[in-house]
Amino acid sequence: MELNLSGMVGQSPCLGEVLGVLAKVAPTDSTVLVTGESGTGKELLVRALHANSRRAGKPFVPVNCGAIPRELLESELFGHEKGAFTSAVRTRQGRFELAEGGTIFLDEIGEMDLSLQVKILRALQEKEFERVGGDKTLKADVRIVAATNRDLEEEVRSGRFREDLYYRLNVIPLHLPPLRERGEDILLLAEHFLRRFCRQKSRETLAFTPEARDLILTYPWPGNVRELENFMERLSILCDHEQVGVPDLPRKILDNAGIAPPPPVAVAAGFRWPILADMAEKGMGLKEFLDTLEEKLLVEALERAGGVKNQAAELLGIKRTTLIEKLKKRNLAGE
Repeated sequence: MELNLSGMVGQSPCLGEVLGVLAKVAPTDSTVLVTGESGTGKELLVRALHANSRRAGKPFVPVNCGAIPRELLESELFGHEKGAFTSAVRTRQGRFELAEGGTIFLDEIGEMDLSLQVKILRALQEKEFERVGGDKTLKADVRIVAATNRDLEEEVRSGRFREDLYYRLNVIPLHLPPLRERGEDILLLAEHFLRRFCRQKSRETLAFTPEARDLILTYPWPGNVRELENFMERLSILCDHEQVGVPDLPRKILDNAGIAPPPPVAVAAGFRWPILADMAEKGMGLKEFLDTLEEKLLVEALERAGGVKNQAAELLGIKRTTLIEKLKKRNLAGE
């Protein structure tokens, strides 16, 4: 079968093994547990699982169990009846109802409270649940797929995760390897992201020098694909050349290779304010020119501050809240 990879990129043998299992399990309704370090692309894999299943035409509903307060998660999953608690002014459907006929993705399920794990187990085994504050049993025709970056076997041994739920979820285990184990996939992904960001910013696609490619390959990528994507967006903004060379790479990559950062470029004539000719040379209007200039300064400040927003705000002479607003406006809040 030809897989719909839902944006996944890679040709490494270890990723190929994962996709081979995915091709076999996707057409079934078996429960799948996806494991892997943070940032490896677990949600993309689950979306590919849904896209290749018989439920592909039905809803795909993701739930980040670690991002929703414990006291609200049950209501978020199963819904609630009017008057179930103080702020329940009307009956509300939960994610299980919204996913009817499709797939519900329970991300970071290792963060879920033990009391709620019992209800998830019932939804898995009996295909039924009740809304918070309700007594009517509702049916759940959904495929449940879960993911975690925790070692659930260790969580079971320590009493933080139910053993019966673990074995019920772990029917088909899929482990996404960390980026550092995927070899040439690192460069495939780097070029993929760089093309995308250059296209979004209406600039010619950048290429890597051989030396830069070598450093990108040898960096261990502790933040995995998410970190690589952030670095490529940064390069698409800050690199002023047609090729990304060693001096253009983020400080973390240079430090890992034991390379001292390049000295600041001396400007013989001192500071020069931009002029109309600069704007015309870039083919930009005033707003686009100023927005691009501000974005470069924001990213440079984050780079120099090592991603610490308080320090970046100080470098820019603005409040932290103002910095965060500007980053959100440009979809850079994850930097």
